[in-house]
Amino acid sequence: MTLRPPVEPMLAQAAETMPGPAALRAGVAYEQKLDGHRALIFTAAGPGGTVLVQTRRGALVQDRWPDLVAAGEAQLPPGLVLDGELVVWDTEAGRLSFEALQRRAATRARGAAGLVARWPAYFVAFDLLQQDGQELLARPYAERRTQLENLFAEHALTAPWTLCPMTTDLAKAREWLESWTDVSGVEGILIKPLTSRYLTGYRGWTKIRRRDTTETIVGAITGTLTRPQLLVLGRHDQDGRLRAVGRTAPLRPDAARQVAEQPGSAPRNAHQQHLSRGPVTLAVTPTARSLSRRL
Repeated sequence: MTLRPPVEPMLAQAAETMPGPAALRAGVAYEQKLDGHRALIFTAAGPGGTVLVQTRRGALVQDRWPDLVAAGEAQLPPGLVLDGELVVWDTEAGRLSFEALQRRAATRARGAAGLVARWPAYFVAFDLLQQDGQELLARPYAERRTQLENLFAEHALTAPWTLCPMTTDLAKAREWLESWTDVSGVEGILIKPLTSRYLTGYRGWTKIRRRDTTETIVGAITGTLTRPQLLVLGRHDQDGRLRAVGRTAPLRPDAARQVAEQPGSAPRNAHQQHLSRGPVTLAVTPTARSLSRRL
């Protein structure tokens, strides 16, 4: 069977800690998890065909990534399907930029080419789903990984194609989680059983994000004081100004009750209300990516 878009990618289940001893004894691989956009790359069955870029949800967006398409036509062999992460490098800031990635992902063909020089795209490949027109979904992860590494070596692939770092050493994985997550664009690790098949749409992998704890100020909410839905959080900068630095995911009922029970008062506004609250422990998504290591 030859794979054609849309292909539903295999997914990961979030976890706070490493898998138990039994899972580790069975053999797992650890990969660095990047803060990018999930994507699949399809090359044509024969020379001269078009390279396709598919999002996680199945949309074809190759018109927004002309640099990747050109590099794919120049470097990648036909009949190939790669799974990986799209990231963007900010040449002015000298780092990976999620904001630039979002800007490029939203810019269609007419304006996309103008963003390439400032914000070049890279594709970090972590799985090989098809090679030479033969799909590999039933092959174990270890075999697919070996074929992916051979693909990079045999075709001498260079930027924008990057091989995702992988290790089977637990100590190295812990080092990545503790130190590499200080690097912009690296947010954790993925854990994959060495014997696992590629199961489309199934959460058969495990993802662990590094989480740091700090205190923030609840600057606003959506919903009502008795039933808050989402919190907008802030911190004071060096000049004493309160700046928004993150938001929570939509609150689950138990977390919403915990927030609502905190002492304080605020103006009654159905859409947004400013609060003065006590401490509540919640997971936060940074809205300012440069502050993400502080949250």
